[in-house]
Amino acid sequence: MATTFQKRQKEMKRLEKQREKAERRAQKKLSNREQKQLPEDSPRPAADEAGIANGAEPPESAPQN
Repeated sequence: MATTFQKRQKEMKRLEKQREKAERRAQKKLSNREQKQLPEDSPRPAADEAGIANGAEPPESAPQN
């Protein structure tokens, strides 16, 4: 009769582990979704500030005499 109890304990542990894993996946999915949505008032990347668009080189400044 002890094996039945052990089997039940093993099954309960497996189900708990499965629930925890599903919870971690859901949490990770939410955090990834939040990271992708940048607020409009967030600072822009340095490339935008330098005038670089789509991998283009920044404009060269006029040489000073």
